[in-house]
Amino acid sequence: MANIHLIGGEKGGVGKSLVARLAAQYMIDKQWPFVGFDTDRSHGALMRFYAGYASPALIDRYEALDAIIEAAVEMPERRILVDLAAQTHSPLVQWMDESGVLELAAENGFSLHYWHVMDAGRDGVELLEQLLDRFGSRLQYVLVRNQVRGDDFSLLTRSGQQERALNLGARIVDLKRLNTAIAQKIDAASSSFWHAANHTERDTAPLGMMDRQRLKMWLRDVYAQFDSVPM
Repeated sequence: MANIHLIGGEKGGVGKSLVARLAAQYMIDKQWPFVGFDTDRSHGALMRFYAGYASPALIDRYEALDAIIEAAVEMPERRILVDLAAQTHSPLVQWMDESGVLELAAENGFSLHYWHVMDAGRDGVELLEQLLDRFGSRLQYVLVRNQVRGDDFSLLTRSGQQERALNLGARIVDLKRLNTAIAQKIDAASSSFWHAANHTERDTAPLGMMDRQRLKMWLRDVYAQFDSVPM
């Protein structure tokens, strides 16, 4: 049974593309076959860092989104990873409704997992509430609490939306903040996480020995979090 993983959250700058890149690297390291789709028109992270695994998917073209479902049906042995750009929720929902995507998933035996990537602010909570209102138990949810802008998610807890999601079977992933200098060096080199963590040749390696060690420790923690998610 294929799993489609939609990496979203609607709000810009919360780390959706980072999570998509981590999920791609996780699947590669696990030697799990997957297909990636990148909906960002100008700064597609999957297309930049994992081009051999990804294709563009314009969110406003049904034929491009249809390819995601067709891949799940035609290649059930492969996981499907979709990096959703900011402000794509409305056209995505319209496509899902008009195309009967959830009904088709039930008929063909594949599942849709929505990864709601959020920071500690109020916007992420409100967007989560809207997501749960819209889909209820018809989606499988992963709440990604990204600590890029702080690690106090008490607003989410007090809102009741986290408990509501958990009651619907959601899984929670806590993504620790990666050292800013390391992240900047990896991005500047357009390097995959594997290359950055393991490449040691001075002329092509974006990181020094200790930065590589810190990255490996961070990835180890991320992977431990991902291990709890049905992928």
